[in-house]
Amino acid sequence: MTDIKTILADCPLFAGFPPHAFDDLADIARIRKFETDDPIYDKGSATSTLNVIASGVVRISSVNSAGREATLIMFNAGVWFGDSLFSPGMKRVYGATAHEAATVIELPGDAFRGVMAKYPECYPVILDMVSRRLWAAMSIIEDDALRGIAARVGRRLLFLAQIQGNGDARTEPVIIRITREHIANMMGMTRQGVHKWIKDFERRGLLKLTYGRIELTNPATLQHYLDTLD
Repeated sequence: MTDIKTILADCPLFAGFPPHAFDDLADIARIRKFETDDPIYDKGSATSTLNVIASGVVRISSVNSAGREATLIMFNAGVWFGDSLFSPGMKRVYGATAHEAATVIELPGDAFRGVMAKYPECYPVILDMVSRRLWAAMSIIEDDALRGIAARVGRRLLFLAQIQGNGDARTEPVIIRITREHIANMMGMTRQGVHKWIKDFERRGLLKLTYGRIELTNPATLQHYLDTLD
């Protein structure tokens, strides 16, 4: 059984809410279940929701007029998403799809903004988390413009790991549920090009490869190594 209040309390975005606020959040939430490749919402839709992944993996992507999908990021359990939540009336910029079977807690935008207004002490944390997302996106643009391929691949892996937490490079292992094909699609590269550098990182003891997963053995160590490449 999905415990809505526990899952929301464990998500960093909600760290600024007082304990009793989770009753209000649970009252407006609903649980949605998706099978692999089920759409969660489409690009261009107008509905505003905040979503927290209870289990599974969600793929954020964009599709061009020819039907070609570009994967932008993967989100694992415990992570929030919802690109139009804080801009009422704005259509969704990206689509969201269940990358594998997923359970998602959905909070309607209007109702969630109402709970935020009731507990204004939540705003500093929420603004910080949104700012971290913006900083991460700007960092990716910088990487693509200024860095070599090894640094780009390594920093993208760090980004995927950091997005699951509070944005800091941690020392404990982090498992990213993603394939090399999806990383290549994400970065506009070939699988072979991505594979070369991931295998190099593996030889250096910076990560471990398993089927459909990449484990960063120590993200802080990988960050230190990438700093030497700048």
